[in-house]
Amino acid sequence: MNIGNRKSSITKSLLHWYKQKARPLPWRKTRNPYRILVSEVMLQQTQVSRVLQKYPEFLRLFPNFSSLAHARTADVIRAWSGMGYNNRAVRLQQVAKEIMNDNNGRLPSDIHILQKLPGIGRYTAHAVACFSFEQQTAVVDTNVRRILARLFPNRARSMDEWELAESVLPKRKAYEWNQALMELGSTFCTAAHPRCVDCPLKQYCPSAFQIRKPKKSYKRKNHRAMIPNRIYRGRIVALLRTMSRRQSIESNRLLHMIRPEARGQNQKWFSLVLTGLQRDGLIQIHSQKAKNFISLPK
Repeated sequence: MNIGNRKSSITKSLLHWYKQKARPLPWRKTRNPYRILVSEVMLQQTQVSRVLQKYPEFLRLFPNFSSLAHARTADVIRAWSGMGYNNRAVRLQQVAKEIMNDNNGRLPSDIHILQKLPGIGRYTAHAVACFSFEQQTAVVDTNVRRILARLFPNRARSMDEWELAESVLPKRKAYEWNQALMELGSTFCTAAHPRCVDCPLKQYCPSAFQIRKPKKSYKRKNHRAMIPNRIYRGRIVALLRTMSRRQSIESNRLLHMIRPEARGQNQKWFSLVLTGLQRDGLIQIHSQKAKNFISLPK
């Protein structure tokens, strides 16, 4: 089968499968730019099952750019509880503020302009352009990258991942094509346990039944030494969420609440963590009588 016929067969098979089997995810039932953007930001590094719980709740609290832009940042952070990577919520509100101030409350459709907004990278800009404005453009996330590398291994070795995605993009139905690739990657063509026997593209995939589960390493490690700063950042924000709007907490007390074994040598490290959180707009540091008090931003 030549490359043109193979691509055509892959397209037809994948789109037919997607039409029959696609999950009824709520962001697939709208083209509203705000709702699409919220879903895309939420889905970054967060499982679909968790987003399905938080997405309607967040939209109920902040149904549009205006309500999000004018909300207290602390309330936005509180609404993001359980999602992780809290700076996504702050950047999303920053986008809303820019949209209200500079674009009359309308999200631009131009990909290059979208990428200039806070926290919106190449993937998110293309996703919004395709899923909201139905532009005929490729969208490359982890799932798409993995599937295309397995379907077209030779081309994947010689082409940039975005170049490859554009080269196999159908002339029509980019929305369905991109959503279908993501759906397949989430449900069948997974990283470690691909379900090749049930895959609608198995007859066209040179990698079918070739993927092996990587072996786990059982080396003993110092678990506490491995805890990354983002975990402590998350613990700090989670604790501050439990406090009332006017409350703050002294920094040394906060340190011992999130890291009970902390000693004097941890002060410099903790100060850097707090400075990073303040820089990202996630906390405020107030100095009073030679002590620092921490709270969520207003």
